[in-house]
Amino acid sequence: MDAPHIPDKKISAWIELIRSQKTLLTLIEKALKDAGYPPLTWYDVLLELRNAENPGLRPMDLENRILLPQYGLSRLLNRMERAGLIARSKDPDDGRGQIIEISPLGRQVQAEMWPVYATALKSAFGDKLTNSEAKKLLDVLARFRSEQVPG
Repeated sequence: MDAPHIPDKKISAWIELIRSQKTLLTLIEKALKDAGYPPLTWYDVLLELRNAENPGLRPMDLENRILLPQYGLSRLLNRMERAGLIARSKDPDDGRGQIIEISPLGRQVQAEMWPVYATALKSAFGDKLTNSEAKKLLDVLARFRSEQVPG
C-alpha cells in the first residue's frame, strides 16, 4: 500500500502542533510544581468535579471530560483520595458503580492552583497570541474535534 502524499507544510504543522503542546504543558507543569502544587492532571480532575451538574461523576464520565490523556485514571483517583482531595461513594443508580466527588480540601486546592496555572498559561500561551489569532486558532482546531474517533 502506498502512503498518501501529504504536503511538507502540513507535516511540519503537525510536528509543530505536537511539539508546542509538549512545551506548553511542560511549562505549566513546572510552574505548578515550583509553587508546590500537584500536576495539571489533578487540577483538571478537580475542575471537572467542581463543575459537575450533579454531585460528582462516575469515573467513566470523568475520563471523557478531562482535557489531558489519563491512562491510569484509577491510580490517579487513588492518589487524590489519599491526599483528601476527592471522595468516593456508591452510585445510587448502579450498585456496582461509584461516584467521585470533590472534597472541601479539593475545592480549596483547585482554587489555589488556578492563579499559578493562569499566570503560566498567560505567559506561555496567551501573551503570544492576539485575540484575532486566538479566534483563528480556535476555529482551525475545532475542525479536528469534529472528527469521529473509531472504536
